[in-house]
Amino acid sequence: MTEDILDSISDGVFTVDFNWKITSFNKAAEKITGVKKTDALGKLCAEVFKSDMCENGCPLSKTLKNGKPLIDVHGFIVNPDGEKIPVSISTAILKSKSGKITGGAETFRDLREVELLRRELRGDSCEGFFSSSSGAMKNICGILPALAESSSTVLISGETGTGKEVLARKIHSSGPRKDKPFVAVNCGALPDELLESELFGYKKGAFTGADKDKPGRFAIAEGGTLFLDEIGEISQAMQVKLLRVLQEREYEPLGSVKSVKTDVRVIAATNRNLEEMIDSGKFRKDLYYRINVIKVELPPLRERKEDIPGLTARFIEKFNALQGKNISGISSEVFRVFFSHHWKGNIRELENVIERAFVLCTKKIIGTEHIPSEILSADTTTSFDFRSKKDSAEAEAVIFALKQNNYSRTKTASKLGIDKATLYRKMKKYGLLKKE
Repeated sequence: MTEDILDSISDGVFTVDFNWKITSFNKAAEKITGVKKTDALGKLCAEVFKSDMCENGCPLSKTLKNGKPLIDVHGFIVNPDGEKIPVSISTAILKSKSGKITGGAETFRDLREVELLRRELRGDSCEGFFSSSSGAMKNICGILPALAESSSTVLISGETGTGKEVLARKIHSSGPRKDKPFVAVNCGALPDELLESELFGYKKGAFTGADKDKPGRFAIAEGGTLFLDEIGEISQAMQVKLLRVLQEREYEPLGSVKSVKTDVRVIAATNRNLEEMIDSGKFRKDLYYRINVIKVELPPLRERKEDIPGLTARFIEKFNALQGKNISGISSEVFRVFFSHHWKGNIRELENVIERAFVLCTKKIIGTEHIPSEILSADTTTSFDFRSKKDSAEAEAVIFALKQNNYSRTKTASKLGIDKATLYRKMKKYGLLKKE
């Protein structure tokens, strides 16, 4: 009965004797570690878990020494494939009916989804965005290391929703300034007066209500990266002030008579055509040349539709973690709709569609009934080469699912919502059997 109870809970549970040999191992422990119960029983726990705490700071060892349980200790274990799995650990002492200590018990919770969500919320999780089959995106990925190492100003252009801030964060987090702040400012969301104080800060008494000094975004981002989104929206007066900062590397807070030196890398972004704005006199040519040292143009989603499966899988992971669901994927009909849609809102629109589907879907697979009518009414007669792109996308989806499930065909087939025979045929079709 005890074994049945332990197997029914979602946290991993194991027990050890005084020789640190595993005496019980529940089903969740098998699932999280990737180690079968029959292989774990009788082995030293350090051999099975390979935790960063096994040699120093073992929570269970501390509990057995001082008799006090530990709750929610964070660390990681290493599965047979070498993957580090973040876990939360709690410990307790095992006693016989007579009160004699017989060993120790440990529960551990898989924190991979929680860590994924944290990275998403911080804007650090870019793998899905940059794991691309698109030629244009591969070119951008190829120059990312050089962009990250450089301190030059970067201009990122692209339509709304193509991921300009995601790229800016990736450049920052991959370079020598990664331990310093990344500060983002939407220039189009603030009028000039507020934008100036927001960027440069102000001194006490600079205006009515300024009862103390306030640092601006340049000061907050010192040593790091300042991301100026929608830079094409700022007025010519602000353009002059920003030009001075980029030229002289100094600025004056409002109400101050002293200049402040700054060491900040600037990454700017726009969805507007700045060259046309220069021709019409709306954007200064000298500022354009200052921010356009290195230019990166992000392609719209309609030009990188082969990336839809990977992006979709990423968003499904994100919302599973956020909403506590276990949705496996989308149906083939939804894939067809996604490949036919024009995606005017680009990646952001795709993410919003997946989020909406999560609210409505009570099944394992998202179907067309969970997709907005305006998406379903997309023109399927588009000249997009659906068959070749669909094959490419399907192969990528199968590879992604295989990796996610440690190449278990049973788990992969379940994840994709197909049977094992169908999975085998697809693996054979795309030459994945030898790769596996």
